[in-house]
Order: sequence, then structure tokens, then C-alpha cells
Amino acid sequence: MTDFITFKSLKRPPKPNTCLVAPENHCLADEPDFAPPIMVMTARGLFSRMSEVIASERRWGEIEADAETLRIKFVATTGFMRFKDDVDIEVIPVDEGKATFAIYSRSRVGYSDLGANRKRVKDFIRRVNTY
Repeated sequence: MTDFITFKSLKRPPKPNTCLVAPENHCLADEPDFAPPIMVMTARGLFSRMSEVIASERRWGEIEADAETLRIKFVATTGFMRFKDDVDIEVIPVDEGKATFAIYSRSRVGYSDLGANRKRVKDFIRRVNTY
């Protein structure tokens, strides 16, 4: 079993090289950067769609997923400098036929990422919405 992060108790470091997206009251120890959309699909459907988007990206690897707990984690490699960033996702059922998610993307090294994690997360959300 993979060790996935616990969003409820997640506390980010004081460096500006992370992006946290989560629904209201999902992260109790830190404030998300913004809230995710609610998707009109089941949690399992959203998990599948996210898995397909992640698998289609050639710079994302070391993918681990658990369909039972609706968790995914992977390593994203930046284009130019080839830095490794860690990304964790938790799909959250909302109502019947609706789901949302939490994402935490963070750099392994350095102080600032020049917005790379935020850009990655926003692009990922856009791709999941249009996949």
C-alpha cells in the first residue's frame, strides 16, 4: 500500500513552491490556494478520467493509484531544468453523480518555483474538464 498524504492534516512549508487545491473545510491545517470545481460525474468516473489524463502526459511518471481510496500520486518532471515535483490527488464524492477533488503539487528542491506548480494544477484541471 502506498503512503498517500493526509489532506486533513496537511501543513505546507513556508516556501512559495507549492499549490494546494481543496474544497472548503477539507484541509484543516492549511488554507488552499483555491477551491476545485464540482464535476458532474461519479467519483469513480472522475478518478478514471484523472488517471487517463495523467497517463497521457509524457513528463509525468512513477504513478501510483488506489481505486478503492480514490487516491493518485505521481512525479512531474519540469521541461527545461528537469526538476522533480510531487503531486498527490484525492477524489472526493459530493452527491450522487457528482465529485470533486483535492490536489497538492510541490517542488522537491528550491525556494520558488516561479508558479510552475500552480500552472500545472490549473492546466491539469482544464484538461480533466475537457478530456
